[in-house]
Amino acid sequence: MAIAPLTALFPRQTVPDLAVSTVGGGTWGLAEQQPEHFAMVVFYRGLHCPICATYLRDLDGKLGDFAKRGVNVVAISTDDAARAEQSKEKWRIGSLPIGYGLDLDTARRWGLYVSSGRGTTSAGVAEPALFAEPGLFVVRPDRTLYFGTVQTMPFARPHFADILGALDFVIAKSYPARGEVTDPIDPARVL
Repeated sequence: MAIAPLTALFPRQTVPDLAVSTVGGGTWGLAEQQPEHFAMVVFYRGLHCPICATYLRDLDGKLGDFAKRGVNVVAISTDDAARAEQSKEKWRIGSLPIGYGLDLDTARRWGLYVSSGRGTTSAGVAEPALFAEPGLFVVRPDRTLYFGTVQTMPFARPHFADILGALDFVIAKSYPARGEVTDPIDPARVL
């Protein structure tokens, strides 16, 4: 099975389309989001990942803090419906929308790394044959990227408390998205 090549996303440019089914019914689509300030898309590895459990429980506990800042939040994985439902129940996720069924081509268009399954994890759950590694993207209402980070491992992800603090500054100061330069760099411009 061939999947799309890895893509890099750049701030101030439109992000790829994104729509997934959600646990409990319905769908979450980026095009339908109308946040006051941002939509935050958190890609997680899936049911097999014990670090994801802790990470998403922390996010679930901070949903109200993000909402106060005008930020819509969703967590998405390549898991199927059954595994996503197990994650929400087993990890005791309350209100955080959990999207599932992210296809690997879309994951690659979002710049996510893809790993192959290596058997049963320390959580006692088998890894899927292929799955997306974590990523976090903060997207403006016009669907342009404001902030993004991707991981090749489950470790050392951005802390949600830090993101909340950064959002306070960003919103108060109308701080622009950074990292937007895509043109070849002229050495004469570099100081």
